[in-house]
Amino acid sequence: MSQEGMLAAGIASAGWAVSEAMQQKLLAYLALMQKWNKVHNLTAVRDPEEMVTLHLLDSLSVLPHVQALSPTRLLDVGSGAGLPGIVLALCMPEMQVTTIDAVQKKASFMRQAKAELGIANLEVIAGRVEQHQPSQPYDLVISRAFSEIALFLKLTRHLIAANGHWLAMKGVNPVEELAAIEMPEAQVVALHVPGLDAQRHLVTLPAQELNSFPLSRMA
Repeated sequence: MSQEGMLAAGIASAGWAVSEAMQQKLLAYLALMQKWNKVHNLTAVRDPEEMVTLHLLDSLSVLPHVQALSPTRLLDVGSGAGLPGIVLALCMPEMQVTTIDAVQKKASFMRQAKAELGIANLEVIAGRVEQHQPSQPYDLVISRAFSEIALFLKLTRHLIAANGHWLAMKGVNPVEELAAIEMPEAQVVALHVPGLDAQRHLVTLPAQELNSFPLSRMA
């Protein structure tokens, strides 16, 4: 099956609201990633079919959860090649998305994607997230395999709005990571990624819980 067919079939089976026009933009983004991968080694995944599943469909699995929170501003931490930040920016043009990565070549790729695909709602930052000082906080701060949850919270605590949320994309249910931070309001849901025979979970943490959350728990 072609990449286009795989993407359309996966979106249809999951019931995600992603138009054909958005799907074409996602495929153009993937094609640009494949082009850069030949020279810059952006991602370890190089098989065209695996890229649809592990990059696009995996990122799209959080789309309904992001939409449900209706954010205005989202920060994707350790975005790499733009996953899931660029995918979310393409599917939610009304939301302002900032992606940040400490690796210059990855930030350069994301800037190229912004320019070539005309992603007006995307801002790309090259640097360390703990040094990022935005003009205003973010409603959502998301990460995909960035770090353990405690470190994720510690490095981004200064970036999140008082009523915002953290979203941590994980593989298996991170029971031990959650036990370490003892935040009772943490919610964990299993994600369905079409074509992927592996566990995926999303952890949602409300920022307001940090009012009584001791810094000592943040490893």
